[in-house]
Amino acid sequence: MSSTIFDRARPAASVVADALVGTRQSSFWLDDLAARANYPRLSGNLNCDLAIVGGGYLGLWSAVLAKQRNPAARVVLLEARTVGWAASGRNGGFCEASLTHGDENGRRRWPEEIDRLTELGQENLDEIEHAVASLGLDCDFERTGAIDLAVEEHQVQWLREENTDDNTVFLDAAALQAEVASPTYLAGVWHRRSNALVHPGKLAAELARVASNLGIEIFEHSLVQALDTAGRTPAQGTRIVTAGGTVTAQKTVLATNVFPSLLKRNKLATVPVYDYVLMTEPLDASKLASIGWQHRQGLSDLANQFHYYRLSADNRILFGGYDAVYHYGGRVRSSYENRPESFEKLASHFFTTFPQLVGVRFSHKWAGAIDTSTQFCAFFGQARQGRISYAAGFTGLGVGATHFAAKVILDQLADRTTERTELAMVRGRPLSFPPEPIASAGIQATRWALGRADHNRGKRNSLLKTLDALGLGFDS
Repeated sequence: MSSTIFDRARPAASVVADALVGTRQSSFWLDDLAARANYPRLSGNLNCDLAIVGGGYLGLWSAVLAKQRNPAARVVLLEARTVGWAASGRNGGFCEASLTHGDENGRRRWPEEIDRLTELGQENLDEIEHAVASLGLDCDFERTGAIDLAVEEHQVQWLREENTDDNTVFLDAAALQAEVASPTYLAGVWHRRSNALVHPGKLAAELARVASNLGIEIFEHSLVQALDTAGRTPAQGTRIVTAGGTVTAQKTVLATNVFPSLLKRNKLATVPVYDYVLMTEPLDASKLASIGWQHRQGLSDLANQFHYYRLSADNRILFGGYDAVYHYGGRVRSSYENRPESFEKLASHFFTTFPQLVGVRFSHKWAGAIDTSTQFCAFFGQARQGRISYAAGFTGLGVGATHFAAKVILDQLADRTTERTELAMVRGRPLSFPPEPIASAGIQATRWALGRADHNRGKRNSLLKTLDALGLGFDS
């Protein structure tokens, strides 16, 4: 079996070790926030028109958009920890236009809708850009686009086969090196308008600020324990139970992401897969000049086990991906976030990508759990006779797609038939994951097969071909 560039050009172990000395185990995005607002814990009982469970992007966009639609509505948001603490404060800050985790995944699953889904995704990203400006969201938003990178010879042909236009540009090796200098790069496609970069922590904090200013009541450290509709008519809504009190809501949004669903039907609809990230110290002018990167695009390679990376506003490099780790039983545990072998592997791959940066250190390392679904993008649903709507399973592409999902959910709760609610992607439901021990065995086997394909010129073995045929295949 062939090796990849990351096997063939490893930096010295001492380079990796030195770069990780003193690295802080914490999300840079959350550490980088100015003094954040603190919201109270729910204490007592109250009634509202709309309750939202979850203080990440989906919950926050749902709250803001709901209040914009109906300023008179009483909207309450309940967060188990603090706003933006989980995936919304731990991701890479890529705000993608795609609603389907890429064109190929969407085309395979919804071929009749993919052209319109692509248009809706671009419209959604445009709407987010407009909201950032109109709401005054201070979140380092940059519409830089993103480059798909070929780092192995067989990937170059894949890129040559892509359709290009004014906003989708093929870059041969020389053109790509002129954009970003790395000895690993063979070709690229620059999607100029399909991606923006944001500061994830600031985006969550700013959405919470706007929500609060609109009159939305935010309660932190208010873990929802149950949704009670027993003996209640739809008009009587849902009784939402926390340790400190209850909220009785006419309508409810569930935006719990990777955490265990409050609905039994969704128990096996997602699994948590841990993703690992490094952040460098800020690059000085000479180090930055050695790379180029003047257009500050988001970058990712074409492997199944792929890397994604980008510049922050203060010229740090975030470098993440590659390892995607599932733990038996689908548990979410803080202890899973510190995985030295993953951080060492990322650091090694970083210096293979940018050997001119040897000597740069990593200031932060962290991890987060991705809510992975079998269709690798969000699914939607309603429960309890239309009183509750939810979306989950964003599979790492939720920064942008949660805005679209919030609009779907609010349409559903208002009993409005719209183009969004009628999409097959919205009306359908992905297959659930099997229970343990089958889930763990299947996920680990698939992960092994994807890595093997990366080491075999992208050729997919019988397991991956079978999963493709069943609609369960993943191709980044």
